[in-house]
Amino acid sequence: MTKQSYDIINRMNSYSVYLMTNKYNNVIYAGTTSNLIKRVFEHKNKLADSFTKKYNVDKLVYYEQFIDPIEVITREKQIKAGSRKKKLDLIFNNNPKFKDLYEEVVD
Repeated sequence: MTKQSYDIINRMNSYSVYLMTNKYNNVIYAGTTSNLIKRVFEHKNKLADSFTKKYNVDKLVYYEQFIDPIEVITREKQIKAGSRKKKLDLIFNNNPKFKDLYEEVVD
């Protein structure tokens, strides 16, 4: 199996918890999905009436992937229960420049 095939299969069988922000990095949104590429695309293109549309949240700044859906829900609850500082620390420790990671996920 090629690496590309493995990556495609892995993406199809995974769940993600993710953090997004706006261009000013002053709003943080946490969510979960079974299709990170599709979900971030929806946020970027404002395809759903939601918090992210209202506050122009369209930059993926952090994500974690899981195979078990229970684990991703547990992790999302843990992240959401944390303070804003804890969310910012999570982002800074992994993506200090708040770079949009969407292109990394699509590749």
